[in-house]
Amino acid sequence: MTQAQFQFITYGVADGLATLTINRPPFNVLDIPTMEEMNVALDQCVADTSVKLLMITGAGEKAFSAGVEVADHTPDKVDRMIEVFHGIFRRMQQLPVPTLAAVNGVALGGGMEVAIACDMIVAAANAKFGQPEIKLAVFPPIAAVLLPRLVPPARALELLLGGENIGADEAKAIGLVNRVFAKESFAADVQGFVAPFLGLSRAALVSTRKTIRAVADKPFGAALDTAENIYLKELMVTEDAKEGLAAFLEKRKPVWRNC
Repeated sequence: MTQAQFQFITYGVADGLATLTINRPPFNVLDIPTMEEMNVALDQCVADTSVKLLMITGAGEKAFSAGVEVADHTPDKVDRMIEVFHGIFRRMQQLPVPTLAAVNGVALGGGMEVAIACDMIVAAANAKFGQPEIKLAVFPPIAAVLLPRLVPPARALELLLGGENIGADEAKAIGLVNRVFAKESFAADVQGFVAPFLGLSRAALVSTRKTIRAVADKPFGAALDTAENIYLKELMVTEDAKEGLAAFLEKRKPVWRNC
Protein backbone atom coordinates (compact mmCIF):
# COMPACT_ATOMS: atom_id res chain seq x y z
CA MET A 1 0.00 0.00 0.00
CA THR A 2 1.61 3.27 -1.08
CA GLN A 3 0.97 6.63 0.52
CA ALA A 4 -1.45 7.50 -2.29
CA GLN A 5 -3.55 4.45 -1.37
CA PHE A 6 -4.15 5.56 2.21
CA GLN A 7 -7.74 6.66 2.74
CA PHE A 8 -7.96 7.20 6.47
CA ILE A 9 -4.46 8.32 7.43
CA THR A 10 -1.68 10.36 5.94
CA TYR A 11 1.95 9.35 6.27
CA GLY A 12 5.11 11.01 5.07
CA VAL A 13 8.78 11.55 5.91
CA ALA A 14 10.61 14.86 5.63
CA ASP A 15 14.02 15.82 7.06
CA GLY A 16 14.10 12.83 9.37
CA LEU A 17 10.58 13.34 10.75
CA ALA A 18 7.97 10.69 9.96
CA THR A 19 4.44 12.00 10.51
CA LEU A 20 1.44 9.69 10.78
CA THR A 21 -1.85 11.60 10.93
CA ILE A 22 -5.13 9.87 11.74
CA ASN A 23 -7.34 11.49 9.13
CA ARG A 24 -10.98 10.84 9.99
CA PRO A 25 -12.11 14.20 11.33
CA PRO A 26 -13.77 15.48 13.34
CA PHE A 27 -13.01 12.79 15.95
CA ASN A 28 -10.54 10.51 14.12
CA VAL A 29 -12.24 7.33 15.32
CA LEU A 30 -10.15 4.21 14.76
CA ASP A 31 -12.08 1.61 12.80
CA ILE A 32 -10.50 -1.58 11.47
CA PRO A 33 -9.58 -0.19 8.01
CA THR A 34 -7.94 2.86 9.62
CA MET A 35 -5.90 0.70 11.97
CA GLU A 36 -4.87 -1.56 9.11
CA GLU A 37 -3.49 1.50 7.32
CA MET A 38 -1.66 2.58 10.47
CA ASN A 39 0.02 -0.82 10.60
CA VAL A 40 1.18 -0.48 6.98
CA ALA A 41 2.61 2.97 7.70
CA LEU A 42 4.37 1.71 10.81
CA ASP A 43 5.91 -1.14 8.81
CA GLN A 44 7.25 1.47 6.39
CA CYS A 45 8.61 3.52 9.27
CA VAL A 46 10.38 0.53 10.84
CA ALA A 47 12.16 -0.13 7.53
CA ASP A 48 13.07 3.50 6.76
CA THR A 49 16.61 4.31 7.91
CA SER A 50 16.15 8.02 7.16
CA VAL A 51 13.69 8.45 10.05
CA LYS A 52 14.93 9.98 13.30
CA LEU A 53 11.57 10.52 15.00
CA LEU A 54 7.99 9.34 14.43
CA MET A 55 5.19 11.75 15.30
CA ILE A 56 1.58 10.58 15.51
CA THR A 57 -1.21 13.17 15.51
CA GLY A 58 -4.81 13.68 14.46
CA ALA A 59 -6.37 15.74 11.69
CA GLY A 60 -8.32 18.85 12.63
CA GLU A 61 -8.51 20.61 15.98
CA LYS A 62 -11.07 18.59 17.93
CA ALA A 63 -9.40 15.23 18.39
CA PHE A 64 -6.20 13.27 18.38
CA SER A 65 -8.52 10.27 18.38
CA ALA A 66 -11.74 9.59 20.26
CA GLY A 67 -10.91 5.88 20.30
CA VAL A 68 -11.73 2.63 18.56
CA GLU A 69 -15.05 2.34 16.75
CA VAL A 70 -17.54 0.86 19.24
CA ALA A 71 -19.24 -1.14 16.47
CA ASP A 72 -15.95 -2.99 15.94
CA HIS A 73 -16.17 -4.44 19.47
CA THR A 74 -19.13 -6.68 18.65
CA PRO A 75 -18.56 -10.45 18.95
CA ASP A 76 -18.28 -10.96 15.19
CA LYS A 77 -15.53 -8.32 14.88
CA VAL A 78 -13.75 -8.13 18.22
CA ASP A 79 -11.08 -10.75 17.51
CA ARG A 80 -10.04 -9.01 14.29
CA MET A 81 -10.25 -5.61 15.95
CA ILE A 82 -7.92 -6.63 18.77
CA GLU A 83 -5.50 -8.26 16.33
CA VAL A 84 -5.26 -5.14 14.19
CA PHE A 85 -5.34 -2.64 17.06
CA HIS A 86 -2.69 -4.41 19.10
CA GLY A 87 -0.63 -4.78 15.94
CA ILE A 88 -0.11 -1.01 16.16
CA PHE A 89 1.57 -1.33 19.56
CA ARG A 90 3.64 -4.36 18.60
CA ARG A 91 5.01 -2.37 15.67
CA MET A 92 5.62 0.68 17.83
CA GLN A 93 7.71 -1.50 20.12
CA GLN A 94 9.75 -2.62 17.10
CA LEU A 95 10.50 0.93 16.02
CA PRO A 96 14.17 1.79 16.56
CA VAL A 97 13.54 5.55 16.75
CA PRO A 98 11.81 7.71 19.39
CA THR A 99 8.09 8.37 19.08
CA LEU A 100 6.00 11.44 19.89
CA ALA A 101 2.25 11.88 20.23
CA ALA A 102 1.10 15.40 19.35
CA VAL A 103 -2.29 15.43 21.04
CA ASN A 104 -4.28 18.22 19.43
CA GLY A 105 -7.64 17.56 21.11
CA VAL A 106 -9.37 14.69 22.87
CA ALA A 107 -7.48 11.42 23.28
CA LEU A 108 -9.98 8.92 24.59
CA GLY A 109 -10.06 5.15 24.82
CA GLY A 110 -7.92 3.64 22.11
CA GLY A 111 -6.80 7.13 21.15
CA MET A 112 -5.28 7.65 24.59
CA GLU A 113 -3.68 4.21 24.33
CA VAL A 114 -1.94 5.21 21.09
CA ALA A 115 -0.72 8.40 22.76
CA ILE A 116 0.66 6.74 25.90
CA ALA A 117 2.41 4.09 23.81
CA CYS A 118 4.62 6.87 22.41
CA ASP A 119 7.85 7.77 24.17
CA MET A 120 6.76 11.39 24.63
CA ILE A 121 3.52 13.35 24.54
CA VAL A 122 2.92 17.02 23.86
CA ALA A 123 -0.61 18.32 24.18
CA ALA A 124 -2.67 21.33 23.25
CA ALA A 125 -4.09 23.17 26.25
CA ASN A 126 -7.60 22.02 25.29
CA ALA A 127 -6.66 18.34 25.12
CA LYS A 128 -8.51 15.77 27.20
CA PHE A 129 -7.31 12.31 28.17
CA GLY A 130 -9.47 9.44 29.35
CA GLN A 131 -10.13 5.70 29.37
CA PRO A 132 -13.94 5.49 29.49
CA GLU A 133 -14.14 1.78 28.61
CA ILE A 134 -15.22 0.80 32.13
CA LYS A 135 -18.50 2.63 31.49
CA LEU A 136 -19.26 0.09 28.75
CA ALA A 137 -18.34 -2.80 31.08
CA VAL A 138 -15.04 -3.47 29.30
CA PHE A 139 -11.43 -2.44 29.94
CA PRO A 140 -8.54 -1.17 27.78
CA PRO A 141 -5.81 -3.87 27.63
CA ILE A 142 -3.04 -1.57 26.40
CA ALA A 143 -3.73 1.08 29.04
CA ALA A 144 -4.00 -1.62 31.72
CA VAL A 145 -0.43 -2.61 30.85
CA LEU A 146 1.13 0.81 30.20
CA LEU A 147 -0.61 3.36 32.40
CA PRO A 148 0.57 2.01 35.78
CA ARG A 149 4.12 2.19 34.42
CA LEU A 150 3.77 5.84 33.47
CA VAL A 151 1.91 7.45 36.38
CA PRO A 152 1.50 6.61 40.08
CA PRO A 153 -0.38 3.29 40.28
CA ALA A 154 -3.20 4.73 42.39
CA ARG A 155 -3.76 7.46 39.79
CA ALA A 156 -3.70 4.87 37.01
CA LEU A 157 -6.29 2.82 38.85
CA GLU A 158 -8.49 5.88 39.31
CA LEU A 159 -8.39 6.62 35.59
CA LEU A 160 -8.98 3.02 34.54
CA LEU A 161 -11.62 2.15 37.13
CA GLY A 162 -13.43 5.49 37.17
CA GLY A 163 -13.39 6.24 33.48
CA GLU A 164 -13.23 10.01 33.94
CA ASN A 165 -11.30 12.45 31.74
CA ILE A 166 -8.44 14.71 32.78
CA GLY A 167 -7.20 17.87 31.11
CA ALA A 168 -3.79 18.56 29.61
CA ASP A 169 -2.46 20.41 32.65
CA GLU A 170 -3.39 17.60 35.01
CA ALA A 171 -1.91 15.06 32.60
CA LYS A 172 1.34 17.01 32.72
CA ALA A 173 1.21 17.28 36.51
CA ILE A 174 1.05 13.49 36.91
CA GLY A 175 3.87 12.94 34.43
CA LEU A 176 1.85 11.68 31.49
CA VAL A 177 2.54 14.68 29.23
CA ASN A 178 5.89 16.37 28.55
CA ARG A 179 4.67 19.81 27.45
CA VAL A 180 1.38 21.69 27.13
CA PHE A 181 1.14 24.26 24.34
CA ALA A 182 -1.49 26.88 23.59
CA LYS A 183 -4.09 25.70 21.09
CA GLU A 184 -3.47 28.73 18.87
CA SER A 185 0.27 28.07 18.50
CA PHE A 186 0.19 24.28 18.81
CA ALA A 187 1.55 23.38 15.35
CA ALA A 188 4.45 25.84 15.61
CA ASP A 189 5.25 24.81 19.17
CA VAL A 190 5.29 21.14 18.19
CA GLN A 191 7.75 21.88 15.41
CA GLY A 192 9.91 23.75 17.89
CA PHE A 193 9.82 20.77 20.24
CA VAL A 194 10.73 18.32 17.46
CA ALA A 195 13.53 20.36 15.84
CA PRO A 196 16.32 19.55 18.34
CA PHE A 197 15.81 15.81 17.92
CA LEU A 198 16.08 16.08 14.15
CA GLY A 199 19.48 17.75 14.49
CA LEU A 200 20.93 14.78 16.35
CA SER A 201 22.55 11.58 15.12
CA ARG A 202 20.08 8.83 14.29
CA ALA A 203 22.58 6.25 15.51
CA ALA A 204 22.75 7.91 18.92
CA LEU A 205 18.96 8.29 19.16
CA VAL A 206 18.47 4.62 18.28
CA SER A 207 21.08 3.37 20.76
CA THR A 208 19.79 5.55 23.57
CA ARG A 209 16.15 4.52 23.07
CA LYS A 210 17.17 0.87 22.81
CA THR A 211 19.12 1.08 26.06
CA ILE A 212 16.33 2.77 28.01
CA ARG A 213 13.90 0.06 26.98
CA ALA A 214 16.35 -2.80 27.46
CA VAL A 215 17.22 -1.91 31.05
CA ALA A 216 13.75 -0.92 32.26
CA ASP A 217 12.91 -4.05 34.26
CA LYS A 218 16.41 -5.18 35.24
CA PRO A 219 18.20 -4.80 38.58
CA PHE A 220 21.01 -2.24 38.57
CA GLY A 221 23.93 -4.59 37.90
CA ALA A 222 22.30 -6.37 34.99
CA ALA A 223 20.96 -3.07 33.65
CA LEU A 224 24.44 -1.52 33.71
CA ASP A 225 25.92 -4.53 31.95
CA THR A 226 23.30 -4.17 29.22
CA ALA A 227 23.91 -0.43 28.88
CA GLU A 228 27.68 -0.95 28.70
CA ASN A 229 27.30 -3.61 26.03
CA ILE A 230 25.14 -1.41 23.81
CA TYR A 231 27.43 1.58 24.38
CA LEU A 232 30.69 -0.22 23.58
CA LYS A 233 29.64 -2.78 20.98
CA GLU A 234 26.88 -0.94 19.12
CA LEU A 235 27.21 2.83 19.56
CA MET A 236 30.96 3.41 19.84
CA VAL A 237 31.63 1.55 16.60
CA THR A 238 29.36 3.87 14.60
CA GLU A 239 30.66 6.60 12.33
CA ASP A 240 28.56 9.17 14.18
CA ALA A 241 30.11 8.41 17.58
CA LYS A 242 33.55 8.93 16.07
CA GLU A 243 32.39 12.08 14.29
CA GLY A 244 30.73 13.56 17.37
CA LEU A 245 33.85 13.19 19.49
CA ALA A 246 36.14 14.45 16.72
CA ALA A 247 33.93 17.48 16.05
CA PHE A 248 33.92 18.43 19.73
CA LEU A 249 37.71 18.15 20.01
CA GLU A 250 38.17 20.08 16.76
CA LYS A 251 35.64 22.74 17.80
CA ARG A 252 33.44 22.33 14.72
CA LYS A 253 29.88 21.35 13.95
CA PRO A 254 29.47 17.59 13.45
CA VAL A 255 28.34 16.18 10.12
CA TRP A 256 26.18 13.16 10.86
CA ARG A 257 26.11 10.11 8.62
CA ASN A 258 23.36 8.59 10.79
CA CYS A 259 25.20 5.31 10.98
